[in-house]
Amino acid sequence: MKTTLNKFDEFSRRQFMERVAKTALGVTLLPVGAQVARAAAEGGSAKRVIYLFMEGGMSHIDTFDPKTGATKGASDPVKANAGSGNIDFLGGYMPKLAKQANKLSIIRSMSSKTGVHESGRYIMRTAYEPRGTIVHPSMGAWASHFKGRIEGVTLPDSVTIGNGAHPGAGFFPPALSPIPITNAASGLQNTKSAIGDEMFTKRVALMDEFDTAFRKKFQSDDVKAYTEFYDETMKLLKSKDLGAFDISQEPANVREKYGNSGFGQGCLLARRLVENGVRFVEVQAGGWDMHNNIDTAMTNNGEMLDTAFSALVEDLEAKGMLKDTLVVLGSEFGRTPEINENAGRDHYPLCYSTVFAGGGTKGGFIYGSSDKDGKRVADKQTAPEDFVATIAYAMGLPIGEVVMSPSGRPFTVGHKGVPVKDLFV
Repeated sequence: MKTTLNKFDEFSRRQFMERVAKTALGVTLLPVGAQVARAAAEGGSAKRVIYLFMEGGMSHIDTFDPKTGATKGASDPVKANAGSGNIDFLGGYMPKLAKQANKLSIIRSMSSKTGVHESGRYIMRTAYEPRGTIVHPSMGAWASHFKGRIEGVTLPDSVTIGNGAHPGAGFFPPALSPIPITNAASGLQNTKSAIGDEMFTKRVALMDEFDTAFRKKFQSDDVKAYTEFYDETMKLLKSKDLGAFDISQEPANVREKYGNSGFGQGCLLARRLVENGVRFVEVQAGGWDMHNNIDTAMTNNGEMLDTAFSALVEDLEAKGMLKDTLVVLGSEFGRTPEINENAGRDHYPLCYSTVFAGGGTKGGFIYGSSDKDGKRVADKQTAPEDFVATIAYAMGLPIGEVVMSPSGRPFTVGHKGVPVKDLFV
């Protein structure tokens, strides 16, 4: 079975396993399988990661690298709060985050080779350029591979929130794929059997009876992994922690603090999930491909990001979780410093920004810089591979350890990237 599954792309493999579960058990839930735990490598103190991904190419000039010259945004930069180190200003659409700038580390010297959406998103999640012959693992899958399941946690190891395409587990077993949540308000769907508890129990018992002889005869790793898939499913379906996926349990004032956008509610769900043991959560926000009327678009998306990101950081700090939870924000590239003929900005991979908070990173810190117009990196150029390697470093993953794919090719987490260790305390 493993040979056949390895021929599928990630979506097909996940879809196959979900269909198996639905046909046999009447559910559509895919948990993350347990892996052999690895000793923590050198790195930061991040036990959990929330990755905020701005799909479409976020304008660095209008957010985290504001300018005052001819290329500046329509909204004047807003001054950061006192004690924010070398962060003086953020874009004018970020007033709430400016008050939390003493908790942020900003890389203003990102530079990528691709200005294509799909490729840019892929490399910012995997550190590898896309290839037709293989799918590379995303960060959640790498963490599950190296660290294994967190002891005593019945929820999945990783979750994605949003509609965007995702590389998932890549060449790792499908069981390491993140659970996809399309809508934060709806939470995790189909956790209850459509055939009733009694029939469900009977089917499970019948399957176990049929499989016993097969398991005894074929004691391979593949068969063990298949059995483990069902064992983990049963644990998860019976878990009291499934309530973590239900944001309606939060007080109304807390839900309002994150904003009414899908992204804001996704950030709230992410906080609930990491609070209950999920290691890696990605929250996606679309609408950043601003070729037209960028001021109007930034008014909407800027407020959405500012409200949700600031609420998330504030919440994690209040709960004592920010010190070991890394919140990281990225996008596939930046946008042109010049405004185009449609009052927008176009794709621009030569210079853009990413942001880190918590997880052992410094607060009020800027790494690298762009030139006065935001057109080129002026100091400490940072590639997407370095960005991914920095996340791996924060989690204490063994960056140099070689892992062989099923096709016999060697890979490492972060690819050839060098972690930006200056970000860490």
